Amino acid sequence: MQSDDKPINGQSNSQHNPSIFNEFRVGTYHGRHDGHPVTVTATRADTRPEPYAWTCTCGASRSFPTEDGVDRTAWRHTHPTLWDQLRQKAARLLRIRSSR
Repeated sequence: MQSDDKPINGQSNSQHNPSIFNEFRVGTYHGRHDGHPVTVTATRADTRPEPYAWTCTCGASRSFPTEDGVDRTAWRHTHPTLWDQLRQKAARLLRIRSSR
């Protein structure tokens, strides 16, 4: 990619994101929540105060000081338990009723 090129989907220009060379992908999780397919990407970047983090295509993200908890929470975000699914459905129903 040349310095004057615009990034294509999934690419980034190192001028716009200088930490691209300091971030390492730890894992990718595919699943569903709220009835939509999502992808969570777990990364490690030594330049962040909490180097381990994950971000979801839905916009949610979490960061951790150590590797503990990253995999467990990313997996649960993409594969919600029955209790999580019931809670999400109740929240959707309350949003629908309150908007009427």
